[in-house]
Amino acid sequence: MTIQIQSGARARIAPAGLMFLAITSVGWGLNWPIMKYILIEWPPLSARGWTGIAGGALLALLALLRGESLVVPAGQWPRLLLSAFLNVTIWMTLMGLALLWLPASEAAVMAYTMPVWASLLAWLILGERMSLARMLALVMAFGGIAALLGGNGVDASRAKLPGIVMVLIGAFAFALGTIAAKRLPVAMPLIASSALQIGLGCVPVALAGLVFEHPDIAALSTLGWALMVYMTVVQFCIAYVCWFAALKRLPASVAAIGTMAVPVIGVVASALALHEPLGPGQIAALGFTLAGVALAARS
Repeated sequence: MTIQIQSGARARIAPAGLMFLAITSVGWGLNWPIMKYILIEWPPLSARGWTGIAGGALLALLALLRGESLVVPAGQWPRLLLSAFLNVTIWMTLMGLALLWLPASEAAVMAYTMPVWASLLAWLILGERMSLARMLALVMAFGGIAALLGGNGVDASRAKLPGIVMVLIGAFAFALGTIAAKRLPVAMPLIASSALQIGLGCVPVALAGLVFEHPDIAALSTLGWALMVYMTVVQFCIAYVCWFAALKRLPASVAAIGTMAVPVIGVVASALALHEPLGPGQIAALGFTLAGVALAARS
């Protein structure tokens, strides 16, 4: 993946970047209730690890068909492994485990404190301009998420504390990975780079699943298999590639704020699929969050 670092003061908002960001948000947002359902039939590390390896393999095949080389250029391995570890390994591990303690809607909302960390890190490390409009967008979007968190009645009790801690650590790691992808771009074509990051990032997750879990293929129902295919193709092959493509075209802070649409989709999808709470307060908070995302896109 080849990424050009844009000037902090003159970073341009590319329409294609916003399109890729929208595809990412839908793919990742729908995955929250899907992953919660999968936990009924399969353990979290195995579900995320093996679908990620399969997704990476499919992307590798696509890269080869497109004539892209999977050979990592000299000096690029540290960057590739750092991005894979922050953007895939830690995120997939902690978010999958957190769902053992948290409803999907609550986990999705808390996970997207990530833009707060990413925007601050982009300002401190990349020198991206934090305009008044962008700061207002961040406050609006995060305010909507905070309202969602309260509207769903999150109780930071001992029972939920492990899940909350995992989500917050995973969110910070993903934010750091977002900045790393901009600061230390991997000099490879997009599809090939994505294939290696996803595949290598999910190997330790799958191995941990073999050691600590007992996945049983026979336990997967027809619906379970269909959802596993969704996670492989949409979550990994489509959404992750679109995320890396969006990062190539957008300032890190704008891309991060834009992902706040993910919990909006996650909460609505969880309400429809899993019958988790969605009342007038949550709907108002969703609108406030989306308004912040729209403002960020125009800033």
